[in-house]
Amino acid sequence: MKTTMLAASLATLLGCALACGPALAQGGHYRNPDNKNLKDPAEGTYPVPYKMPQVAEVTAQLKSIRAYMDSATPTRIINRKTGDQIFDLKTPNADAIFEPSAGDYGIQVYEMGVVHSGLLKAAEATGDPSFTAMTQRHFQFFSQTLPYFRAQEQKFHLERANSFSRFLDPRSLDDSGSMCAALIRARLKNVGPDLKPMIDACSDWVINKQFRLEDGTMARKRPQEVSLWADDMYMSIPALAEMGRMTGNRKHFDDAVNNVMGMTSRMFNPQLGLYTHGWHANHQDAPRFYWARANGWAVLAMSDLLDVLPKDHPGYPKVLNQLRLSIKGIAELQSGTGLWHQMIDRNDSYLETSASAIFTYVIAHAVNQGWVSPTTYGSIAQAGWAGLTTRITAKGEVEGTCVGTTLAGDMVYYYNRPTSVHALHGYGPMLLAGAEIIRLIKNPAFEVQHKVRTYHYMPKGGKTDYREHH
Repeated sequence: MKTTMLAASLATLLGCALACGPALAQGGHYRNPDNKNLKDPAEGTYPVPYKMPQVAEVTAQLKSIRAYMDSATPTRIINRKTGDQIFDLKTPNADAIFEPSAGDYGIQVYEMGVVHSGLLKAAEATGDPSFTAMTQRHFQFFSQTLPYFRAQEQKFHLERANSFSRFLDPRSLDDSGSMCAALIRARLKNVGPDLKPMIDACSDWVINKQFRLEDGTMARKRPQEVSLWADDMYMSIPALAEMGRMTGNRKHFDDAVNNVMGMTSRMFNPQLGLYTHGWHANHQDAPRFYWARANGWAVLAMSDLLDVLPKDHPGYPKVLNQLRLSIKGIAELQSGTGLWHQMIDRNDSYLETSASAIFTYVIAHAVNQGWVSPTTYGSIAQAGWAGLTTRITAKGEVEGTCVGTTLAGDMVYYYNRPTSVHALHGYGPMLLAGAEIIRLIKNPAFEVQHKVRTYHYMPKGGKTDYREHH
């Protein structure tokens, strides 16, 4: 029995690890193939494939996710009543809608903005332009159908029932910020048609129309009269940053930095190194809930900002310092599977995929960019990816992702949010994480030493001495 399980585990490890999810679900135990002595009594087994990732293997995993996303996101207009495809784009029809996907993956929702950003990163990391084919298809569809849905709205006044409503009438940061950043990134890389009209609509909301505190911090009027959501760091700051990059207008960088600091001053707990999910102006002493994905959005926003923020901007060292503090707090709470918990500070809450993928990406990216030490954080990112590989199904679905979650006031709600392969929140972060792990593996600035059965990311030329170990 043990021999059979060992052989199966080794076969999985030595092949492409796309089927790791089922193996974990069945209680699989993995040996590290980088330790060549299979009789080594000091080599344990792991609940995830604890090993050095290989570029070909990670690329195959990313391709499987891309293929699934591509197949699951149709770009057609249909009649909502009959299901028939509509080809006439000159005569508005009140029943015309985007064809829904089988998994309800909205093609203009904020989560899809993260998917496109992930696909752009994957294309860059692998050198394979086919990763952006889905982005080109989606954006070409938007270019072709925007006039049609604008005419539909002018004639029938459907408001939110209009499939293009997020860009005809944006009403929130969720409607606008994430897709805005993705649209600008694609435009600057010449991927797909120029969608400046959509960029103008969504950026106008973020810059000019979103409700804010008096100091300019992005806020909401729900669930209380004046609330901050850590999620909104990602829903606003990357869009502001990309507007700064695209236009060269430093006021957008100023706004982005101001929002990092405004959000942080109210929601970051320096003792824990974590962001609480939200803050209420009228109830500032409310209990704090450290939801993992909210922390993910916060660090991803800061990471994206630092990518384009001029290094001579006075806010650069402030944002970098805050990202480092957050990464340290997050890294200390990584579980023994490489993943992080739904309530990041509560290890009796379930292990959640989307936050774990964001953390893995941000930590790996910070290492690659030289923002944090590879010797401290390289193996943490690698371990995160080991855990994430167990969440990719043979079909390219991403398992274990918490569904959409509001800012709540009790633990029972957070603990019991369902997970689903149809939660789009997991797909973009997984693409980002895999792309950055490829960069980490290929990074020429350091070497990875497999010593004492674990991994040490060392700057090139760094001298270590293991003589006492032999």
